[in-house]
Amino acid sequence: MARIAGVDLPRDRPVHIGLTAIYGIGRPAALMILKKTGVDGGIRVKDLEESQVLKIRDAIDSDYQVEGDLRRQISGNIKRLVDIGCYRGLRHRRGLPARGQRTKTNARTRKGPRKAIGRASKSGGK
Repeated sequence: MARIAGVDLPRDRPVHIGLTAIYGIGRPAALMILKKTGVDGGIRVKDLEESQVLKIRDAIDSDYQVEGDLRRQISGNIKRLVDIGCYRGLRHRRGLPARGQRTKTNARTRKGPRKAIGRASKSGGK
């Protein structure tokens, strides 16, 4: 079983897709890693030899910030924006989109489910 950066890679996927299970590595980065290490991206993760896994692990450790370190860095960046009180920090604090998207409609992913505001009940309670 290939375990890289504390993540078990999906065994039945091709290596270039399986590497994307690691937080911080997408398709382009996975292809660059495989090109650098000389591993064929088309083979399945379960068919990797131990030497190939070590090469990939070393390449990731030396060139990429992944998993816990990356999550810590991103949360630190957001905390810094919130602390200095800049516009993006305020948007993060309020749970709104921080990159200029419209919020009159859409933005439900960031804002959460709609909240009812002053809706009259249909029972007509008099």
